[in-house]
Amino acid sequence: MSTIARQAVLLAWKDTRIFFRDRAALAFAFLLPFVFVIGFTLALRDVGPENEALHFTIATQESVGVSVQAVETIVTATDGLAAIRDYDDALAAVDAGEIDGFVAFPPDFTQRFLSGETATLEVVVGEVPPAEEAALRGFAQEIAVRFSEAQATISAVVALGSPQDAAAAMEELFSDDGGPAIGLRVEQVGEIAPFNASNFTLPGYLTMFVFFTAAMGAEALARERQTHTLERLMANGVRRESLIVGKFLAGGIIGVTQVAVMWTVGALAFGIDLGASPVAVVLLSLLMVVASAAFGVMLASFVGNVRTASAAGVLTSLVLAPIGGSWWPLFITPPFMQSLARLTPHGWANGGLNKLMLFGAEFTDVGPEMAALVVFAAVFLAVALWRFRLAPSG
Repeated sequence: MSTIARQAVLLAWKDTRIFFRDRAALAFAFLLPFVFVIGFTLALRDVGPENEALHFTIATQESVGVSVQAVETIVTATDGLAAIRDYDDALAAVDAGEIDGFVAFPPDFTQRFLSGETATLEVVVGEVPPAEEAALRGFAQEIAVRFSEAQATISAVVALGSPQDAAAAMEELFSDDGGPAIGLRVEQVGEIAPFNASNFTLPGYLTMFVFFTAAMGAEALARERQTHTLERLMANGVRRESLIVGKFLAGGIIGVTQVAVMWTVGALAFGIDLGASPVAVVLLSLLMVVASAAFGVMLASFVGNVRTASAAGVLTSLVLAPIGGSWWPLFITPPFMQSLARLTPHGWANGGLNKLMLFGAEFTDVGPEMAALVVFAAVFLAVALWRFRLAPSG
């Protein structure tokens, strides 16, 4: 084991020195990713959240009754922040994505309210962010509280007074100027932070180019196989396992350097936010490097010459990158694409980085992504050990 480790380290050091002396390789691995990041960051600089007030839609399934007058009172009291809509029309609008959702009074609301029974409100929501759904449910809760207070008042008057007093209380509660005080108060509790597109463009292209560089490393290994350099190494006592581990370590060293450079420049020049757990971002990035290095060695085990290796490196990189969310955030893609992304290490890496950097996830929230990258690395290495050959095929 010590022999394999020593030989692997020497081979990795040799490959790493060759890589860092190649100016074209350095430009590809370190300069080109920033060209993409700068270009797409500028293109998306005006995309982001806006500081707009929420608007609510309210409907009733009654044609007459307490809810009809209540809806009109609510719309008047909210100064245009709530709008009346027909129930069926509101349902169609939610399905079409025209509105996020709405609050509706059921068809038996008046009967239940006047009889002292529990009357529920219906909250209909589409596929909306959790914050908007919470706001809609909060609006419904505010309406329910006001009507509960009104119902309690009427019940008390009925218990303590005469039917005439109850009728007067009802008229007062639901008159134009005395209805249940249901309104909206808009408060600005802080400015929305300026949107920084680099927070998802940089992680995406970091993932893409770390795997791209590792895949292109298969070309160098194929060249050594084609020129019988690997066979000469074996003749000098280098073990087959040492070659595989050495190539894996070289890919890992290069990948770690890419990660260090891109995160450092990203923080200093692009102002990226590493989220609530920078440690998780770094660890997830390192596991991505491990998976990419294993992927490069595995890819090399399937190719027999330089031309095939080069084509395979480009093809796999350009296919896996968009599927795995390197070109666009996975959370804006259809569900089937998000499911497809889970078949790639890119998808798990980008998904975890998006969680941490865009949605405030903690370290434990990206445990599945970290575990998936470890599994990918183990599978890639196992396949490489099984498939690796010294002589060129054909």
